[in-house]
Amino acid sequence: MANTVSSIKRVRTTEHRTAVNQMRTTKLRNRIRAMRRLIESKDSTAAIAALPETYSAIDKAAKQGVIKKNTASRYKSRLTARVKAIPAAA
Repeated sequence: MANTVSSIKRVRTTEHRTAVNQMRTTKLRNRIRAMRRLIESKDSTAAIAALPETYSAIDKAAKQGVIKKNTASRYKSRLTARVKAIPAAA
């Protein structure tokens, strides 16, 4: 266990940051999961309407350091490609 004041504070800070990062990661994954459900249901209008909200969640996560910038770009690119493929498949 931590002995010094600074190490005790570091433990407290780390626990708080871990909780915040878990919350942010959960929000991001839920948003992406909801988008994927819309894509799987082949509902193109709802998927197109939800795309900006999903982009916003992905960009916020990248800005906050939850995911890297290139990972955010990859998520957005793949979701966009899947949304565009919905009318072609229907």
